[in-house]
This record gives sequence, structure tokens and C-alpha cells, in this order.
Amino acid sequence: MTRINSDCRKSKRLTACRLTLLASVGALGAAMLLVGPGGQYSQPAIGVAPASAAEFGIQHPVGFADIVAKVKPAVISVRVKMSSAADPALLHGSRDDDEEQIPAQPGSPLNRFFRQFGDQFGQQFGPHAPQRHDAITGEGSGFFVTADGYAVTNNHVVDHAKSVQVTTDDGTVFTAKVVGTDPKTDLALIKVDGNKDFPYVKFAEHAPQVGDWVVAVGNPFGLGGTVTAGIVSARGRDIGAGPYDDYVQIDAPINKGNSGGPAFDVSGNVIGVNTAIFSPSGGSVGIGFDIPADTAKMVVAQLKEKGHVTRGWLGVQIQPVTSDIADSLGLKKAAGAIVDEPQGGSPAAKAGIKPGDVITAVNGAQVKDARELARTIGTMAPDTSIKLDVVRNGDPRSITATLAPVPNEQQAKTDNDSAQPTNGVPHLGLQVAPARDVSGAGDEGVVVTAVEPDGPAAEQGFQSGNIILEVGGKPVANAGDVRKALSEAKSQGKHQVLIRAKMGDATRFVALPLGNA
Repeated sequence: MTRINSDCRKSKRLTACRLTLLASVGALGAAMLLVGPGGQYSQPAIGVAPASAAEFGIQHPVGFADIVAKVKPAVISVRVKMSSAADPALLHGSRDDDEEQIPAQPGSPLNRFFRQFGDQFGQQFGPHAPQRHDAITGEGSGFFVTADGYAVTNNHVVDHAKSVQVTTDDGTVFTAKVVGTDPKTDLALIKVDGNKDFPYVKFAEHAPQVGDWVVAVGNPFGLGGTVTAGIVSARGRDIGAGPYDDYVQIDAPINKGNSGGPAFDVSGNVIGVNTAIFSPSGGSVGIGFDIPADTAKMVVAQLKEKGHVTRGWLGVQIQPVTSDIADSLGLKKAAGAIVDEPQGGSPAAKAGIKPGDVITAVNGAQVKDARELARTIGTMAPDTSIKLDVVRNGDPRSITATLAPVPNEQQAKTDNDSAQPTNGVPHLGLQVAPARDVSGAGDEGVVVTAVEPDGPAAEQGFQSGNIILEVGGKPVANAGDVRKALSEAKSQGKHQVLIRAKMGDATRFVALPLGNA
């Protein structure tokens, strides 16, 4: 009996110690949860004496109010009018409300990412809807980058715009014009008419780090300027939207109408342009993607100067270096891009790049994989001289090449002319001609006559001379048949199209994404 009582006393003392320890840990945890941006104290916790804040040396917060007051006047609402007679879904891959609600589905990365925030409102047109010629409207966000009225937004916000209006933070409405667009990065530059000094913001000089605070400002749902906050979740995200994907992922909620709006660091500098979210439900789930400031600065500078973006071209067909390839070549790690074939007359061919060469660095910067090489070259201007670190047959060497303009690149026009070449297939990044019109091609299908070097078709290995027999299960005989098949695939909610093609001596099926052109 005595032993039991003794054990009980020991047990009670132990329990009391445990409760004391848990209470201490709980108080510390509660205090830590109240720390705001920069480690500042938010408010007293229930059941914790105010003296606890002093014990931890925590100060009262300033929150994000000062940042918002500084940057919000530079953020604008962008409203456009466009003709419903245009068929952007066919030629430009514009995205309507049906596409906004795309849930996560198996397939290409493009299917898994929600890349439009509700910039198309009003009547939705199916493939059999009657042709209408009245105006429909779209709405997004943007921000001033100069005092004289230059502002940045998304390409998909102003694509096919007949007129553009912007509303500033104080409610003033101005007309604007599109200076230039870059569909490959989904960026556009507009110029606001007005003889006044507009408040503007600057791009950040340094890339954000994962875990940094971020403040997103925009015009979701047309409510007016709205602010959300979160952190940088990841960098260098590739979501399958284009050849230059290098997104900053944030968890600050971004919703309909936030397209083209800025994301700021705690110094009030723009770290990215809101352009996409991942959304199984159609609403924000805390996974958003921003075009990084470095990319936006390069694109905006060229749009302001020339109205379009000119990218450097090396002229190589490349693929990633897998572990098996690295092992077979005697490389220490699977990194870089292996050259399948330099294109005839390209800067790579002129510089002496050969099939089997592994490009490991550009100007001393290491190349992680094939996509990183494409992005790196794409940020450089034509006529730029670059030094490539190459491994050939196990031997490292340096090769100097001078970049050229991308051949036959279709630049965005400042007048927003939506006309396309009759033989062009922008969705796929290639041009075609009826096989019966090409000597030796036979009577079936269409012959690929040109391939955009960094387009979806080129990424899947299409080359001039290939013969496309079917698109979406339908035989094709001319470019019109191809475009019609693409339109039907999109109207059915598909985001990839299956193509049957003759490539060399083999006939095979290739799935290509129906993304932006």
C-alpha cells in the first residue's frame, strides 16, 4: 500500500513537471506564431501575459501597410474590348471561361495547370454557335513601370483587343494602346494616354529566395485594388506553358482578374508578374505562378524599343542528358544538353558543334538541362558572342559561337493584326503544304515546310519534310483541315491533340499540346 502511495506521489510530481514543461513550450509556440513579417510581434495570445512579448524581445508589427501604401497607386485595372467575330481559340490559343475551370487531369503539364484567371467574360461560343460581331470584354490587371504611362500586363489580357482602358487606383479612367506583346512569355506592354506623372514601381534587382514574403496586388473579380500576402514557395518552375518557362511559385492567393498584376517583395520591388495558378477546382488553392522579374525586364525593354521581342538562336536540336547517357559518355553527372543535330547553316553548325556534343555551360554558367539551355539562349540578343563549354568524346573544350535571329520568327505586331499565313499552324509551331503539291511526297496528308525552332512541334522532333497524315483522328489534306481539327479538339475540351505522321521511314503517333502560340 505504501509503495502504491509512493508511486502515486512520484507519478503526480512527474505529471506536474510534464504539465509545466508543456505549458512553457505552449507559451513559446504561441509567441512564435504571433511573429509577423521580419520577426515582429503581432498581438497577445489568450492566456499569455503581455509581459511575454518583452521576455522574448519582440516588437509590435508594422505589417504590410507601408508596402501596400507605397505600391498600390501604381497598380491598374486593365479592361479591353474585342470583337467576338475573331477566333483566337483557333489561331492564338486564347483561353475562355471553360478553360479557366480546367481541373487537374492526367497528361501533359499543360493540362495540370490553370493558366487563365477569368479575363474573358460574357457570351461563350461553342463550335456551332452563330457568328456574332458585337464586342465582348475582358479584364485583368497591370502596373506602371515608368512615369510617362508605360505599363505591364499579360499578353492574354490584351490579346485581340480592339480598345484598351485602364483604371488607376484613384478611379481615373484612361485610354491605352498596345505597344507590343510577347506570347511566348505571356507579357505585354501598353502605353496609357495622359499628360501626367503616373506613380510607378521598379523590378527587383535580385531574385527572391524560397521562403521570402511576397505581396500580390491586383483587381480580382473587378472589385478594385485588392492585396494578398504569402511566401515564395519555389523557383524555376516549368509548367509546360512554353519554351521559356521559369516561373516563381507563390502561395499568395490570386484569383480572376489578377492576370498581369505584380507581386512585390518587402521593399516594394516587383519580383514577378502574376500569370497562372494551379487549380483543381477553378479557384485559388495557394499555388500561383509569376513570370520572374529578370524575364519581364528583358521583354519589356525590347517591347518598348522595338514593339516585339527578338531572341537569339543557336540552331541545335537537343535533349536532356539522362543518367544512362551520362554513364555511356563517361560523364560524372547527368547534366547539360546533348546535341542531336546542329541545323544546317545555323550558328552552332558554323561554330563546329557536332552531334553527340554535350553543352555543359554558357559563358561560364552551368547548364542544368536542355530546357535551361533554351531559356538561356532565348534571353540573349542576336549577334551576341557566347562561349560554350562542351564535352566531346569525353574531352572538354570551349567553342565560341555568334547567335543569329530566330529564322522566320513571326513577331507580334503593334496593331494587333490577327491575320495568319494561310499555311501556318501556330498551335503546333509549323507550316504545311498539301502533299500532292510537293514533289515526291505522295497524295496523302500535308508536308511540313517550316518548323518554329522553339515551338511545340520542334520540341517533339518534327522537321521539314515530315508528312502529317491525321490530326485528332481525322485525315488532313491542307492547312485548313489541320486548323479545323485543332479547333474541334479545343471545343471538345482537349488540351493535347494526337497526330499521326510519317517521320523518315517510320509512321508514329505524337501528342502535342494545344497551348499558346
